[in-house]
Amino acid sequence: MSDINSLFLVALGGNLPFGGQNVASNLVSAVLRLAEKGLRPRAISRFFATPCFPPGAGPDYVNAAILAESTLPPAAVLALLHEVEQEFGRERQARWGARGLDLDLLACGQRICPDPATQRRWIDLAPERRSREVPGALILPHPRLQERAFVLGPLRDIYPDWQHPVLQQTVEQLYDSLPKADIAAIRPL
Repeated sequence: MSDINSLFLVALGGNLPFGGQNVASNLVSAVLRLAEKGLRPRAISRFFATPCFPPGAGPDYVNAAILAESTLPPAAVLALLHEVEQEFGRERQARWGARGLDLDLLACGQRICPDPATQRRWIDLAPERRSREVPGALILPHPRLQERAFVLGPLRDIYPDWQHPVLQQTVEQLYDSLPKADIAAIRPL
């Protein structure tokens, strides 16, 4: 059994084709590429169709999640995710815009990075400030994962018992607390 802090939760998504492949095929290719680079998948969720955010910013997304293992530290895993995104044509120009591949580091076991106070500050950040402020350092768990059906739905497939180390709730509990309309908006492909 692996040390829990060598297990990473990663969200995958995209809403634009790339390299002559559709979005779902690119997600599969990205998982294979991550494995080649040392982030070994242990579980992959079903793929889900999810509405684009903000509405009208592009086609709907395909989202999934993986549970992966690596001996790399979280910052190196994040750099690896960004590297693979670039290989699939990602240019980080606009937040929440259309993209062929989006890889988000959600959590690393029960680690809280950089510290509980900073984590809580980003979780509690007012909605109107979220589009303007970007953390200057890696925040783990991802400060918005508990709000997003397109993240929790796939995570529920692969690790429903993972417990958020700050909120002290499992993925299943977080998912069940989402607005019903958010849950209804995502659908398995």
